[in-house]
Amino acid sequence: QVQLVESGGGLVQPGGSLRLSCAASGRIWNIGTMGWYRQAPGKERELVADITSGGGTNYVNSVEGRFTISRDNANNTVALQMNSLKPEDTAVYYCEARILLYSSTRYSIYWGQGTQVTVSS
Repeated sequence: QVQLVESGGGLVQPGGSLRLSCAASGRIWNIGTMGWYRQAPGKERELVADITSGGGTNYVNSVEGRFTISRDNANNTVALQMNSLKPEDTAVYYCEARILLYSSTRYSIYWGQGTQVTVSS
């Protein structure tokens, strides 16, 4: 019923930039908080940044000042601009959204398929 499709991952050198995008589609009535998570090999999935429908943002300390999350409510998209990338940012990045469907009375959590970000020289 709902799809979250990510794009924008890839290989970048340390200090470089990437922009991730995620588009939600389906029978969507409303989207609440949207976020980006990441999971590095051998580690647990962690929240990178999230943004409320009103534009309030939250970042994990390790990306504060380097990453910027934004969203377009009219188009049901969320983006993550990543600057000054470091090797430790290497991970699979996942889009997540809390979505209320036309057929539902409560929000449910949906995930994208993930996109690989590799920071290496």
